Amino acid sequence: MPRMPSPLTGEFPSYRPRRLRGSAALRRMVRETRLHADQLVLPLFVRPGRKVRNAVPSMPGVFQLSIDEAVREAAAAHKTGVPAVILFGISPKKDERASGAYAKNGIVQKAVRKLKRELPGLLVMTDVCLCEYMSHGHCGLMKKKGGQVVIDNDPSLKLLARTAVSHAEAGADVVAPSDMMDGRVAAIRAALNLGGFDGTPIMSYAAKFASAYYGPFRDAAESAPQFGDRRSYQMDVANAEEALREVALDLREGADIVMVKPALACLDVLYRVKTGFGCPTAAYAVSGEYSMVQAAAKRGWVDERAVTMESLLAMRRAGADIIVSYAAAKAVRWLKEG
Repeated sequence: MPRMPSPLTGEFPSYRPRRLRGSAALRRMVRETRLHADQLVLPLFVRPGRKVRNAVPSMPGVFQLSIDEAVREAAAAHKTGVPAVILFGISPKKDERASGAYAKNGIVQKAVRKLKRELPGLLVMTDVCLCEYMSHGHCGLMKKKGGQVVIDNDPSLKLLARTAVSHAEAGADVVAPSDMMDGRVAAIRAALNLGGFDGTPIMSYAAKFASAYYGPFRDAAESAPQFGDRRSYQMDVANAEEALREVALDLREGADIVMVKPALACLDVLYRVKTGFGCPTAAYAVSGEYSMVQAAAKRGWVDERAVTMESLLAMRRAGADIIVSYAAAKAVRWLKEG
């Protein structure tokens, strides 16, 4: 086959890229990357009570919601065009075995049932982790070793699997383990299959870095560790090759979707995951990214809409098929406005 000429080699001396930028209609016609409402997921923080709508000071526009308010929020977002939500539970009762995470009538389980009953067309995802229910705020059980308190990986898997099954029993469409325990996808997949939920997909937080961008989330979820940090089980922010190994492991264990978190600080990893594995890939536009835009926009330093949409588009360009974003409802509205 003869080699095709390329403008990059000078074989098209009359090529002028600006010709395709002259009007909005033309720019839209040749646009390479597109953001669509179907790709967005809205996080919701759910807590006990009724008519509870607690503002999260570090995340303007984000609230801790009672189930009735979460249904209202989800309904409004769904009516706008947001196809999915992901639920995070806030439990007032915490213990050293995270019993609220897998309780039949836990806050997430009750929220899932209510959402599926009231909004059957809404895709309901659930965050599967133990930190919000642990008295110490870590993502797994802890044990003493060599005079230190460290994560107890393997026993934690049973609790994570139990939590995922309880979410599936409540009606969750997708379960999303975010704990970063080794082997948790395999444990969850086996437990789901055994429980008759072999059709429930797993969206794994496969490459989740120990990022400084998570600060506001810990305020919203009330899940800050009471001692130490999470660097012994979340990934070192310097490691991209390790991220690819983590993704490969989770896919082998049964993950259906893999996630990179945080999104903007890891666009290189996101690109390598998508091009390297070709599987459905999610990105989490995390709380710190959201809050920085909100703070700068409030001071008039940036245009909230322009920066938010550019950021989301960058995630799509890097390879994200799914984007979890606190700005999902606004973004869908902006997409409609054009």
